[in-house]
Amino acid sequence: MVKDYYKILGVERGASKDEIKKAYKKLAKKYHPDLNKGEDAAEKFKEINEAASVLADDKKRAHYDQFGTAESSFAPGFDFSKFDFSDFGFGRFDFDSIFDDLFGGGFSFGRRRGPARGTDLMYDMEITLNEAANGAKKKISIPRIEECTRCNGTGAASKSDMQVCERCNGRGMETSTRRTAFGIFQTTTVCRQCGGHGKIITKPCTECRGDGRVRKQATIEVDIPAGIEHGASLRLAGQGQAGEKGAPAGNLYLVVNIKPHSVFERVSDDLYIEVPISFTTAVFGGEIEVPTLHGKAKLKIPKGTQSHTIFRMKGKGIPHLQVMGSGSQMVKVVVQTPEKLTRKQQQLLKEYADASGEEARPDKSFLRKLKDVFE
Repeated sequence: MVKDYYKILGVERGASKDEIKKAYKKLAKKYHPDLNKGEDAAEKFKEINEAASVLADDKKRAHYDQFGTAESSFAPGFDFSKFDFSDFGFGRFDFDSIFDDLFGGGFSFGRRRGPARGTDLMYDMEITLNEAANGAKKKISIPRIEECTRCNGTGAASKSDMQVCERCNGRGMETSTRRTAFGIFQTTTVCRQCGGHGKIITKPCTECRGDGRVRKQATIEVDIPAGIEHGASLRLAGQGQAGEKGAPAGNLYLVVNIKPHSVFERVSDDLYIEVPISFTTAVFGGEIEVPTLHGKAKLKIPKGTQSHTIFRMKGKGIPHLQVMGSGSQMVKVVVQTPEKLTRKQQQLLKEYADASGEEARPDKSFLRKLKDVFE
């Protein structure tokens, strides 16, 4: 049955490479066996890789679009080990697992499987708005698999407890000839005795029991850059799970969550705050102190300022990430109406109202607008 690679990735037949890349990254993250423990996740992940390996290559995609298959891509002599899919964000595709399904054996095309790279880790880290604005150094503690220090990751009790594999003579690969629907192929597969390592452990390390890795609680210091946004991720290369038998470690991805602030609200790199001012300050103007994330700052209030007027304080917001400058702090002033007045204050306000011809009723302009609504 012909597989619909476009349907598998959820893209249109005319999708661009960027659209295919975006769809692959989204699905690969969803179904990656290290992140999804569902029964069908591994099979789905393999299917996604297969689809992307065809649609990301112009020649294979053209052949697939014309004939409905990518079989010509499997002709002898094509070196898949040099086909790099690192732009997709998940490193190289596991072509061995794809060709296992097609041919029933491990087609490695000369690429030795060997010890596997360590898997990536993901960790949610909570920081304050002040830390996001000013930058910070934080220590986190995470459980992870690390290289065994007793055997230095070899898995053997000592150097003499590792022997060259007799089946493959240390190559980690073995060659066989098999007949398939496409003809007779001479294939190179991973050695079944040593698993591609080229060596056999005769006496395992007592600390890691031959695995070369142990589970530990790791403490890692993280540099939080000033200006980082909520939901952003930081990549710490080599801080993921340790690889097998000396293979490179995976990466650690930190997802940053910024706790809500009791006073400020962040919108992009701008900060918003409400500040109360007195009735007299609104009338006569003046200067007030406004809190910022970097300390107190002065703000001039002009005469006759109305409640809910917003003032911009340039450069008092969040620093721009990786570029010079900072956002603004937007200050909304709220005029406080006196609740308790002395007799003298009441008399003075009454005299002011009489002198201004004011009455304790809505403004005439407001009444006119209200009348227009209902007419």
